Amino acid sequence: MSAVRDFVRRLTHQRGANFSLGFRLLPADKRRAVYAAYAVCRVADDLVDEGTDTPPERRQEQLDAWAREVEATYAGHPSHAVTRALAEALERYPIPRSAFLGLIEGCRMDLTFRRYATFSQLERYCQLVAVTISEISLAIFGATDPQAAEYGRHLAMALQLTNICRDVGEDAGRDRLYLPLDELEAHGVEERAVLAGEVDTEAYRRLMAFQCRRASEYFLAANELPHHIEADSRAAVRVMGGVYRRVLDLVASDPVGAYRRRVELPPRQRLVAVLAGLAGQPFVRG
Repeated sequence: MSAVRDFVRRLTHQRGANFSLGFRLLPADKRRAVYAAYAVCRVADDLVDEGTDTPPERRQEQLDAWAREVEATYAGHPSHAVTRALAEALERYPIPRSAFLGLIEGCRMDLTFRRYATFSQLERYCQLVAVTISEISLAIFGATDPQAAEYGRHLAMALQLTNICRDVGEDAGRDRLYLPLDELEAHGVEERAVLAGEVDTEAYRRLMAFQCRRASEYFLAANELPHHIEADSRAAVRVMGGVYRRVLDLVASDPVGAYRRRVELPPRQRLVAVLAGLAGQPFVRG
C-alpha cells in the first residue's frame, strides 16, 4: 500500500502545487485521503485536457470507464492504483460517491461545451467541477455543522473562478472560453479578439477587473469556512484559499500578462500565504 500512497502523493505535489501547500498541513490520515481524492479527480480531468489528440468520442468512453472504476471502488473492487488509494480513504471517511461522479460529468462538459452564454450557465459547470470537490474535501476535513457546506461552496466557486481568470490564454489555445459571452459584450470585448490574443486593451482590462472582483467576493463569502470544520483541518484550508487569493491578486494586477503566461505565485508570496494561514488570517479582509 505504501507504493500506492507514494504515487498519489507525488501526483498531487506535481499537478496540484497550489493545493498541496495546504494539504501538507493536514494530519497524516487526512492528508493521505486528500491525496487519493485529488488523484481520482486529476485522472478524470487529464482524460479531457491531456488527450487532445484523442477523438472526443474516445475520451467520452474513457470517462465512462473511469466512472465505472469509481463505482467499482465503492463496491469494494478497485483495480487502479489511484482507486486503491481511494478505497483505503473510504474506510475512514464518508466521501460521497455522487461527488466524484458529478465531477466526471463536469469533465464531460468540456468535451461538448466550449462557450457559456451567461454566468448562470457557467455556474452550473462550476457546480460540477468545483463544488463537488468541496463536498469531497469536507467529508475528509470534517464539517462540524451544516453551514460548512455553504461556506465550502463559496470557496469552491472562488477557486474555480480564479482558475478561469488565470487560464484565459491557455483555454483560448484549446478553443475554450469560460468568460460568459454576455459579459464580454457588456464590456465591449469581442470573442474573436480573446481567442486571437488581442487583449492589450482597456476593454479587456475592465472585463477582467469585473471577473476578478466576483471571484474575490466569493473568497470574502467563504471567510467563515475554517470555523465550521475540525480544528486540525483549519490551517490547511486557510493556506489553500490564501494561496489562490494571492494568485487572483496577481491576475487582477496584470490581466494582459496573465493571458500571455501562466501566473505562478513567487516563493516569497507562497511563504506569506502559509504564515497567514497558520496565523488564522481570513482569505479576504472585509
